[in-house]
Amino acid sequence: MADTKREIERKYESDESGLPDLTGVAGVANVVDKGTAELDATYHDTSDLRLASAGVTLRHRTGGTDAGWHLKLPVAPGVRDEIHAPLSDALPAELAGLTRSRVREGRLVPVIRLRTTRDIRHLVDADGALLAEVSVDHVRAERLFGGTGKAQWTEIEVELADGGDPAFLDKVEKRLGKAGVRPSKSASKLGRALTATKGGKPHPPTSGPGTPVTAGDHVLAYVRAQRDAIVALDPAVRLDTAEGVHDMRVATRRLRSTFRTFGKVLDRRVTDPVADELKWLAGELGVGRDQEVLAERLLAALDEVPGPLVSGPVHDRLQAWAEAGARGSRGRLLGVLDSRRHLALLDTLDALLADPPLRRAAAGDPEKVLAKAVRRDFAKVTGLIETAMDQPPGHERDLGLHEARKKAKRTRYAAEAARPALGRPAKALVASMKSLQSLLGEHQDSVMARRTLRELSAVAHAAGESAFSYGLLYGREERRAAEVEARTPRAWRRITEDVRV
Repeated sequence: MADTKREIERKYESDESGLPDLTGVAGVANVVDKGTAELDATYHDTSDLRLASAGVTLRHRTGGTDAGWHLKLPVAPGVRDEIHAPLSDALPAELAGLTRSRVREGRLVPVIRLRTTRDIRHLVDADGALLAEVSVDHVRAERLFGGTGKAQWTEIEVELADGGDPAFLDKVEKRLGKAGVRPSKSASKLGRALTATKGGKPHPPTSGPGTPVTAGDHVLAYVRAQRDAIVALDPAVRLDTAEGVHDMRVATRRLRSTFRTFGKVLDRRVTDPVADELKWLAGELGVGRDQEVLAERLLAALDEVPGPLVSGPVHDRLQAWAEAGARGSRGRLLGVLDSRRHLALLDTLDALLADPPLRRAAAGDPEKVLAKAVRRDFAKVTGLIETAMDQPPGHERDLGLHEARKKAKRTRYAAEAARPALGRPAKALVASMKSLQSLLGEHQDSVMARRTLRELSAVAHAAGESAFSYGLLYGREERRAAEVEARTPRAWRRITEDVRV
């Protein structure tokens, strides 16, 4: 089983003079010599260095206290999540899965071997607690694939202790700077080795061309960002992080909305089939997730009900319903991420960006082309809101407000894509649509909660249990929906008065 930890570290250039005295760093009571370790690491990547180009490293390392396989995923500059698996000859299946969205049908090969003599120091406080580990690394690099050559260098690495304050690294860096030590030009040993040895360098991250100029440039920049998000979030979904599934699902929705809104820029004869596949992926990501979120809402609502008004095993039934929805959904989702269909979708998105199906409007003035598309989406929201609120409370109004919410999302995403071109008006529209989406989302959650409560109360009644508490919860949800409906006209008037796109 792989273990995950957050790694926060900084690297510095070093000559042969060794480590400066760090006892003067604020908070450091002692610098403890932990000896020397001999590390031997082989880095694996595809022949075209897809992992390295994304700032991802995969290595097999012996020596030291953490021998084994290490996969490092970028989080922010100087911050990576490191997933460690025990030493083995073959790449563990879990780590292979975590690289799948980038490797796909490619083959991993050894590309660089690094042999490091590591001189280790621990910076500790007055109580002996570890603040950071500092090492002086004498590195010898050898190219194994895609070229030949060797290189060697010395660097200083400072890694923050688990749970430490990142501000402490600023103090260490200030002291190192006074001693003439400067930050490394390379973010990783692998990156430096690939540059220093003969052969191809990693391709730059898939951020696309420079500053957008045309309407097509702006739309493609937004499409590229969502494609990159889907690829980068794949490991988070596999690791079951808190927002991984939600964030990937949002990226698929943004892409679908972009294809629909900007059909004058990107040919829908090409993008519609891609949108269908994105809808499939979003649906698979939602299996079990929507029920889990709804269950959390109902359980939280039940906690607010006074004990004497809770009649029967309501909590247990709600909990069992939630678990039934989640059962097997994770295994299913992992299967989806490994499926040929999903990998083909990623390849299709790459191909679309490499050879975009641009229409005539793509070459137009972005302010005119994008603003027109955004205004068209906003007008649809206007019509849906007015139609829904003209209906009496009930099923038809519920459906109308749900459609308005979906169109508000689409308008929000359109404004996001247009924001670099349209500036403050688009930013304001994003905020307005987000607030409307949240308001109408509360209404839709109430609709779904009431539907679920009706179903659960029927099951409870059939089992001879009291349905009283389900009715009580239903009434509260009904009141929430009514409050949202009462607030909607006023909220919509404020939005329409503020829109300037």
